Amino acid sequence: MAVKIIQLRHKCIGCNACVEASPKHWVMSKNDGKSYLKKAIRKGDYYMKEVPEWELDENVLAAKNCPVNIITVNN
Repeated sequence: MAVKIIQLRHKCIGCNACVEASPKHWVMSKNDGKSYLKKAIRKGDYYMKEVPEWELDENVLAAKNCPVNIITVNN
């Protein structure tokens, strides 16, 4: 079963919390200082991707650590 990660990127404040929780899936952009969900598909203002279920915990931690609550993880 896959886990879906959704990010509302334009509201990112660049705190790096998601990158610290899950560096495999998150990186800070050198262009604008905001986090970027690696290999995500953009749909409007949202970036989305699916990851294997065993990567759920680290991405839930990334979502919980986000101070502006712009990351959603659904399983």
